[in-house]
Amino acid sequence: MPPGRLWLIPTPLGADSDPHRVLPADTLAAIEPLDYFVVENAKAARAFLKAVGTRAPLQALEMRELSEHTPATQIPELLAPILAGRDGGLLSEAGVPAIADPGAALVCAAHAAGVTVCPLIGPSSLVLALMASGLNGQRFSFAGYVPTQAAERLARLRELEQRSARNDEAILVIETPYRNQALLDAAMQALSPTTRLLVASDLSLATQRIVVDTVAGWRAAARELPRTPTVFGLQAEAAPARRRRDPPARGPSNASPARHDRGSRQR
Repeated sequence: MPPGRLWLIPTPLGADSDPHRVLPADTLAAIEPLDYFVVENAKAARAFLKAVGTRAPLQALEMRELSEHTPATQIPELLAPILAGRDGGLLSEAGVPAIADPGAALVCAAHAAGVTVCPLIGPSSLVLALMASGLNGQRFSFAGYVPTQAAERLARLRELEQRSARNDEAILVIETPYRNQALLDAAMQALSPTTRLLVASDLSLATQRIVVDTVAGWRAAARELPRTPTVFGLQAEAAPARRRRDPPARGPSNASPARHDRGSRQR
């Protein structure tokens, strides 16, 4: 029997968000016949699938968890039902799977085993934040999480700012919600006053908040951040050599992978 397919299933960016509002009909239709799911969090996955609706009763669905704590040796077990001919769905806790998410390991194994991987359309907090930022959408990268130690965090932010200036590049990072304010405070301390700084919280939700300002503007406003999933972005003034050498960037953008974090997040 040929292997089944691995469907990459986006989920809403907030627990109270109606999946029928943020997911297109084709995505909902692809989920409906599935009865095997690899999920980051079983409780969140059940709530999502109950809201979406599946052909099989909820209690009949087979779910296996894949988290940051799952050893690599268990990945073949998660893929085994798909290799046996069943279609399976990969679910993240919020947003799109396999982006800053342990599901990437299953996708990699699926490709190695010749399984067809089918990404579905849904909300990505990184893409939404970049769309709304006015930062360079032609040249950007995702740098994941910055260090939690204060000195290392400041050094990393300065390094990212230098990279942004050197490459005329927008750089996105994310943080565990309870450290949002600490990251903003560090950015105001580490970055140049002219660097533009994006803070985008609760994207696609009723509480959505998107602010873009220079670091000088952030310092003057003394804004307080909520402890909710947030995407940060920065873009430094392009280095003089880059401005002289490069025409406006064109063509597809590239994004670099980032490590997985322990806290809540959006993809």
